[in-house]
Amino acid sequence: MKNFWLVKQEPSDYSWTDFVNDGSTSWTGVRNFAARNNLRRMSKGDQVLFYHSGDDKAVVGIARVIRTAYKDPTAKDEDWSAVELAPVKPLARPVTLAEIKSKPALKNIALVRQSRLSVMPLTAKDFDFIVKMAK
Repeated sequence: MKNFWLVKQEPSDYSWTDFVNDGSTSWTGVRNFAARNNLRRMSKGDQVLFYHSGDDKAVVGIARVIRTAYKDPTAKDEDWSAVELAPVKPLARPVTLAEIKSKPALKNIALVRQSRLSVMPLTAKDFDFIVKMAK
């Protein structure tokens, strides 16, 4: 069964455009235990919303998991994980955090409740709702 996720990235560090130009990326550098555990729950083929944090605060594209969790090569100590992601397509237009917060149907998603979490699960319904908001 396919799962759905949202990953956050500061666009000045690694933007959607960078991701598309690279064709895929290792999602490394996660240093929060809840986010790490979410990475470990990802399966090949899972769909992922790519969110620009910082000033942008918007979902900008859809990616997919192409390699499941493995030891994060950027981790010098402790037990951290990374996954491999590939871009699928940009959203027709960015869906801002303000728009997401304005929808009662999305009031319980982690992006609203745990805004600092960098890797979070979504339900299929919430994923589809956000993608439809971009149209």
